[in-house]
Formats: sequence, C-alpha cells, structure tokens
Amino acid sequence: MAQPTTPALARVCSNCDGFPSVRITLGGRDRHGNLRTITVHCPACHGTGTRPTRSVRSVQLVGSRA
Repeated sequence: MAQPTTPALARVCSNCDGFPSVRITLGGRDRHGNLRTITVHCPACHGTGTRPTRSVRSVQLVGSRA
C-alpha cells in the first residue's frame, strides 16, 4: 500500500530554529516558592516559529538607456 507523501520541508525560522517562545528565569523565587520567569518571543517571526514564503517577482524590462 502506498504511503502518503510528506509535504516539503517546514519553513522554520532561521533566527529561532523553530523554538519561537522561551521562558527565562530571572533568578530567585517568589514567596510561594515558584521561580520568577518571563516569556520571550522571537523578534523575527513574532512567536510563530515559521518564516513567510518568498514571493517570486517577475522582472519586467520596460526599456533601457544607451
């Protein structure tokens, strides 16, 4: 039985390598004993983990100067 083909490689963001959101500890703990953390999103892909597809622009030669 034929297996379905997998789609082309995912468009993974080159800046975050597919890990768009991370939690960073600020050090120390609060009064309940939990670590203090903040969430940071990738500035290039805005937390999506993928990059937009490139649009192919057609080159139009209107005229040239001699």
